[in-house]
Amino acid sequence: MAQHNELGKKGEEMAVTHLLAKGYEVVARNFIYQKAEVDIIARKNNILAVVEVKTRSTPDFGDPQDFVKKKQIKQLVKAIDHFVNEHNLDVEVRFDIVAIIKNKAGTRLEHIEDAFLHF
Repeated sequence: MAQHNELGKKGEEMAVTHLLAKGYEVVARNFIYQKAEVDIIARKNNILAVVEVKTRSTPDFGDPQDFVKKKQIKQLVKAIDHFVNEHNLDVEVRFDIVAIIKNKAGTRLEHIEDAFLHF
């Protein structure tokens, strides 16, 4: 497995651990619909958190959350709309980003709730 893929998988595991510690239930991981992949779908009370995990080894080229682009957001919205309808859920949907920088100096994890609007 390529080193960046390994870092990404470690980041997703860290994000899941973080969400579970904050009282979320992980409903789905790596949910795929058409061209979109949703990293984590988690639920806490009546909130369905759609979580995009961005892991980098350095902030030199920008913060991890800066790498979520408009096209990806559109795809995430379409995928989660399908998920909610397919499972007949009556929930409030929120889009979060878990931004992680992990390197020899240590690990920084930031959970950004309501990271972007979905319209």
